[in-house]
Amino acid sequence: MLQTKVVTAEPHGRAITGDRWWVRLADGREVFVKAQEGAPEGFLAAEAAGLGWLAAAAGGPPLPAVLAQDRELLVLPWLPPDPAGPTGPAIERLGRELAALHAAGAPTFGGPRPGWIGAAPLDNRPGDTWAEFYGARRIEPYVRMLRDAGLPAADAAVFDRLLDRLPDLAGPAERPARLHGDLWTGNVLWSDGRGWLVDPAAHGGHRETDLAMLELFGQTGLARLLAAYQEVTPLAPGWQERRRLHQLHPLLVHALLFPGGGYLDSALAAACGYL
Repeated sequence: MLQTKVVTAEPHGRAITGDRWWVRLADGREVFVKAQEGAPEGFLAAEAAGLGWLAAAAGGPPLPAVLAQDRELLVLPWLPPDPAGPTGPAIERLGRELAALHAAGAPTFGGPRPGWIGAAPLDNRPGDTWAEFYGARRIEPYVRMLRDAGLPAADAAVFDRLLDRLPDLAGPAERPARLHGDLWTGNVLWSDGRGWLVDPAAHGGHRETDLAMLELFGQTGLARLLAAYQEVTPLAPGWQERRRLHQLHPLLVHALLFPGGGYLDSALAAACGYL
C-alpha cells in the first residue's frame, strides 16, 4: 500500500459496494479511497485491471491510475470536479475518445477473468459471437437469479423468447470492442475540462452497449457526444433500434440489486418491444 501517512480523511458517500473517502496524505497528495470490507476475492483487483486495460487504448478517455490496491482497498488520484460541469467541447472530445477506446478492440467477446457490475457478478467467459456472449453471459444469468428470487414463469418466458431471437436482432457483425462495461453517467467524472472514466466492468463486447448505457441514465449532451463519436467511427445502420436491446442487461442487473425500483418492468417492456 501507500508508503505515507493519512493527514485528513472525509467520507465521500457510500455505495452499494462500500464506503468512499477523500483523503489527504502527508506528502500533500489528495486521493480517493474505495473501502470494501469483506470484498469477495478479486473484486477490486478486477476493477484495477480494467482501469489499466482501458487506459492502454491509444487516444482513449483518461482514467485514474491505480496508486494502491489490496483485497479491501483501492486508492486512486482525487479528481476535483469541474464546478460548471462539462462544456460542449469536453463532451465532443469524450465522444471521439470513446470511439478510439472501442476501436482499440479486445481479443474476444468477454475477458480473461470474472468481473463485477456494481455488486453483481459478471461471467466473462468468451463467446464466439456477440449474440452468443450477450445471451449466455449477460441475459440468462440474471434472469435465472431473478427467477430464483421470485420472477414469475410467464415473465421469465419473455426473456427466453428474446434469447431465441438474439442472432436476428444483433445487427451487422462487428469485432469485439474494448468496453468500459458500466458506462452510466455517474461513472463519467468531469475534471480538468475532460471526461474521465471510473469504476469499469471492462471486457470485450459490442460498442453500442457503452453508448446505450449512457442514454439509459441520462448522460448530459448525449446527442453532441454521439455526433462526435460518429465522426470518428460511424455506427452501423439500425443502431437506434438496438439501443433498448443493449440496455436490457443493466436493467436486469438493477432489477436484481434494487427490487421494486421499476427496473424489472422496464426490462420486460424492452424485451417485449423485440417480440
